Amino acid sequence: MKRMDLRMLGLLVVLGMSVVQGCACHSTDANEVGVLTRKFTVVGSRGVQPETYAPGATYFFFPPFSTDWNTFETKLQNLRMRAKAEDEKGRTDDIEFKTVDGNDIAVDVTVAWRIDPAKAPHLVQKVARSTLDVENRLVRPATRALVRDALNVLRSEDFYTADKRFAAAENARKLLEEALEPEGVIVEQVILQEHRFNPEYEKVIREKKLAEQMAEKLRSEAQAAAEEAKRNLESAKGTVSQKIAQAQGELEQTKLAADAELVRANNEATASLKEAEAKSKGIAKENEALAGAGGRTMVKLRIAEALQGKQILFMPSGRSGATLQTMDMNQLLTQYAAGKATQNASAANGGQ
Repeated sequence: MKRMDLRMLGLLVVLGMSVVQGCACHSTDANEVGVLTRKFTVVGSRGVQPETYAPGATYFFFPPFSTDWNTFETKLQNLRMRAKAEDEKGRTDDIEFKTVDGNDIAVDVTVAWRIDPAKAPHLVQKVARSTLDVENRLVRPATRALVRDALNVLRSEDFYTADKRFAAAENARKLLEEALEPEGVIVEQVILQEHRFNPEYEKVIREKKLAEQMAEKLRSEAQAAAEEAKRNLESAKGTVSQKIAQAQGELEQTKLAADAELVRANNEATASLKEAEAKSKGIAKENEALAGAGGRTMVKLRIAEALQGKQILFMPSGRSGATLQTMDMNQLLTQYAAGKATQNASAANGGQ
């Protein structure tokens, strides 16, 4: 039984090898798609086949020597057209054209593009049979023509303005997309790089730009000086306002102090006046009291208090000296005291 199995396995291997040897074998790399072309066939149609064969695989076709096989890279390609890239004939590869204002200019351009895998059979049938041929036969000529059309609407000075360069590059990408997408080429980006004018014109442009930069610098400096002067003026106004406010505050404080001093003086004068009036009224009342019987009684009382304990002598008052005559001392003192009180009252009333 085992010998029979080995014989069958060997027979299958021999049969498989004979089949493989009688077939055409084609493969694709990881970043490639394949396109099959049948030169002759027993079954099916001849020519470029509409199918696209996926990357990273091996395919067998029967009968052998009846097919052609073409592959295209599916990864992003960069077409660099630069002045330093000279072809075998010594020609530069940058794009040369005239600006709207008539100046000659050359621009280095990079186009990022890739092949649409679904349209790879169309490329084989209508354009080219390899990625390099697609670039040389289709992408490069279209780039030279359409990028030139997108850029020659600019003025010379526009190439010094980034926004205008970017807008022109995007316009060029759209033109290439409209032209190449139906052919199976997808344009991802157009990048405008270094540009070169006639040396004399570049010198004029450079000097003009330097003059504009200097003028802009002077305008900025003048504006800065004006702003500085404005700030200084505002600062001076603030300082003056502060000093005025301080002076007004000091004036208000002085007024308040003067008003307080005036009120205090008025209060003191009023108090002094009332005190003097009270004293005057007290003196007047005292004088009135002294002028009456009570005053005389008080005088007598004070005299009596003064004479208490003192010796009283009686002197002769007659002419001959022999006659002893008495004198009423009480009456004498009363009359003296009354007269004295009247003089004091008159003096007090005259002082008012």
